[in-house]
Amino acid sequence: MTRDEIDVFIDENSSDEYKILLIDEMDGAFVGLSQEEGNPRAVYSIEKCIKILAKGMTEEEADEYFWYNVAGAKGEGYPLFINTPEGATDVTWTVSSSYLS
Repeated sequence: MTRDEIDVFIDENSSDEYKILLIDEMDGAFVGLSQEEGNPRAVYSIEKCIKILAKGMTEEEADEYFWYNVAGAKGEGYPLFINTPEGATDVTWTVSSSYLS
């Protein structure tokens, strides 16, 4: 998805009262929104994030960079990261669970 498509998806699926934090340069790894109580969060594919990062470094470096610098960033409203099936392209999910807080 492009950033514009992501913005439209967010506008259609969340309230204006919440700010959804998105990761720069990772639009191709965006898969949907969590719909938990409180602030919904962007959801990204771990595999797609690492694949995007591996365009500028080895896959091993990309994996390490992802876990330390991307997924390692924590805070309220920060994105969630999920494993996605191989070959899952152009798929967008909305994750909903009371256990995602």
